[in-house]
Parts: sequence; structure tokens; C-alpha cells
Amino acid sequence: MPIPDYETLMLPVLQLFGGGARNVAECVPRLKMEFAITDDEAEELLPSGRVTVLQSRAHWARTYLSKAGLLESPKRNQHVITEKGREVLASQPTRIDNNFLDSFEGFRDWRARASAADVASDQPIEPATIIRLNPEPTQIESRQTPEDAMAAAHKVMNAALRDDLLALLQTMDPIRFERLILDLLGAMGYGGGDLGNGRMTRASGDGGIDGIIDEDALGLDAVYIQAKRYDPSYKVGRPDLQRFVGSLTGEGASKGVFVTTSDFSRDAATYVDRVQHRIRLINGQKLAALMIQYGVGVRARSSYTIHTVDEDYFAES
Repeated sequence: MPIPDYETLMLPVLQLFGGGARNVAECVPRLKMEFAITDDEAEELLPSGRVTVLQSRAHWARTYLSKAGLLESPKRNQHVITEKGREVLASQPTRIDNNFLDSFEGFRDWRARASAADVASDQPIEPATIIRLNPEPTQIESRQTPEDAMAAAHKVMNAALRDDLLALLQTMDPIRFERLILDLLGAMGYGGGDLGNGRMTRASGDGGIDGIIDEDALGLDAVYIQAKRYDPSYKVGRPDLQRFVGSLTGEGASKGVFVTTSDFSRDAATYVDRVQHRIRLINGQKLAALMIQYGVGVRARSSYTIHTVDEDYFAES
């Protein structure tokens, strides 16, 4: 039979994880049996030629279930059903789809973020600003043009990728995380794009400064960095920023970037607006978006080129 869409796979995928499956790879053979999918159908590849249609749809079913809080991922490529997920199964639903998942606040919040405008930008970093998502929900609908649908799908995929990156950053060694921030700023053009123009401070006695990178290739000015891996529930507050400003003052520095995997409180943003130092705040979502934009910790899996008629070629001379 034709391979079911990802929403049809949501309930059986949740049931499989409830039965002890550890990852999507373990689910695929059982889904193949449950839906009587032939070998040829199961081997059908996406246009990228790297992932089968069945694997992709099972993966997205798992992703959407996770955003609703029905599954969680304690380790990379390992997923377990949550108490909330078991409650859903106990209610014996006949189908789980996006409408069903919309009853969960976490899923609604994620959908809003996924359909929001892109958070990455090529604009230079301006002082005293927090870059964060400004949700303007949209949907992938049949009324959209193909280009609009592709753009909306791209936002959803990037939102899922941002969450995956943040989950990895949470488990990263603190020193490696600080190095990643320097790598990212170098990829963004700081230090003339030369990683040699960025340096980490000592792990102890750093005075609240985790790294320093030259603003340009000549080293005429330096940007001081604080990079903190915090739980998503923690809001970086004004006291954290006051300590950072104190460290900048002690170094005679005027520019700083405070990066966190969580977010900043409104009070923190208000505070940096009033100080003389030029400080940029980058929260977790923006950090992940910049990593995607500048190719740090990610790689392109596939690309699609949209062609249009070359009017100049057909113009009469």
C-alpha cells in the first residue's frame, strides 16, 4: 500500500515507543509490517537520495510527538515515551494528528515559532539588543503557491533543527561550547574570518570573560564574550548582566556579547539599554539560527533549485 503520511504514523509511532522502541530506526520495520508496505515501497527515496520516504515520515511523526511533550530524548538518537504520552495511549485515541496535538500548549508554542519569520539575519550586530523570535503564525495550505509552501516548510524544518541543536548544546562540554561561540563569530566575519583572531580565556580566574575575538582582521578593537549553557527554564537576569558589565569595565573593554542557550529577562534587556557599553544579547533560538545560517555544526543535506523562463533568451533581437 502507499506509504502513509506522517500524521497517520503518529499514533503507531507513539505506540511503538510505548512498547519499548528506542529510536525511529527500530520503528521502521514494524511500521512496514503494520501497514503492509512492500520492500520496493519501503526503499523509495526522497529527492535528496539519502533518506527513504518511510524513514522521513516516521522521523517527522516522532518530532511532532516530541514537541507536544509525548516523547522526550534523554540522549542523542534515543527517545522515550513520557507520562503524558502514556496518558494519551491510555485514552485509546483512534488517531493522532496535528489537530489532536494542538490541544497541548508546548506543541502550539512550537508551531508558532516554526511558522514565524526567520530569526537569522545578515545585518551586523547592533548594541543593546536581544534577538529573539517574533511569532507571526502561518500555515502550509493548499491555497499557497508552491514557492510559498516550500518557504513555509523550510521554516518548520529549521525550527526543528534549531531545537535539535539546542539539545546538543545543552550536553556539550562547557569549554567546547565556548570554542563553538568563537567559531561562530569567526564564521560571521569577526576577526576577518580568521579563527586565529579569537581566543579563549583560562577556565578558571577568567573574571567573567569566556573569550575574546578581534572585531576585524587588524585587531583594532576587541569583542569580549560570555557564553553560558543554561537550562531553557532559566532566564538570564539583570544581576548576570551587571557582573558581565563589571568584567568589561575591569578589562577596559567597551563591546561585549552575552550568549546563552536559554533566554533573557525583560529586566536584563532594559538594563543593557542604559549602560554605556555596547552589548549584544543572543538567546538560544538566535544562537541556533546563526549556527544554521553560517554553517557551524550543520551541513546541507539537499537543495532545490527553482527555475523560471529566461525572458532575455527568448527576446527577439
